[in-house]
Amino acid sequence: MPSTGFPGLDQYRASRIAMFTDDFGQLNRYRAANAELKPPKRGEERVVFFGDSITDIWHLDEYFPGKPYVNRGIGGQTTPQMLVRFRQDVIYLRPKVVVILAGTNDIAGNTGPMRLEDIEADYASMAELARANNIRVIYSSVLPVHNYTDKAKDFFAQRPPEKILVLNNWLRSYCVLPANGCIFLDYYRAMVDAEEGPCR
Repeated sequence: MPSTGFPGLDQYRASRIAMFTDDFGQLNRYRAANAELKPPKRGEERVVFFGDSITDIWHLDEYFPGKPYVNRGIGGQTTPQMLVRFRQDVIYLRPKVVVILAGTNDIAGNTGPMRLEDIEADYASMAELARANNIRVIYSSVLPVHNYTDKAKDFFAQRPPEKILVLNNWLRSYCVLPANGCIFLDYYRAMVDAEEGPCR
C-alpha cells in the first residue's frame, strides 16, 4: 500500500485492511441492535443519527432522555461506507427523520482518495434514498479542524479548511433547493473561530 505522506493515516488504513475486505460498510456493527429494535409506535417520531465518530460517541440517551432517537454512528467511516449501510441502518428502522453528519473522513482519505464531487454524489444518493422512503433529511455541515497542538497537525493537514468550506457550501446549496427538501444544520459556523479552527 503506497504511503499517503501522513503516518497516522497510513497506520489507520493498514489497521483496517481486514474490515475493508470483509465488511466494507461495517454492516455487522448494528445488525443485532437493529433486529432487536421494535418498529416505531403509532405517532412516534423516530430520528436516526447517522455518521462517523462524532455521532458514534454522542450519548443521545443522556442528551435527549426519553426521546426516540437512535444512534447509528461508526467511527472513521466515509460516505461510501455509509451508503453501503444506509438501508440497514436508516431505511429499515423507519424513522421520520435522519440527521447525517459525514464528510470529514472522506476529505482525509480514510478509505482512499476522494474528490469533492464523489462526496457530493454520495450525499445526494443518501438524500434520494431517504426521500424515496418518506424520511426527512437533516444534513450537518462538516466541522472545522484545528492545528493548535502537535498531535492535531497531521489531522488538520489531511482536512484543509478550504476543502471543508467548499464541501459545506455545496451541501448548503443542495439543501436549500426545494426539490431536495433537506435541512442544513450549520455546525461549522457555530464552532469555527477566526483561525478557521474550532472555538477554544
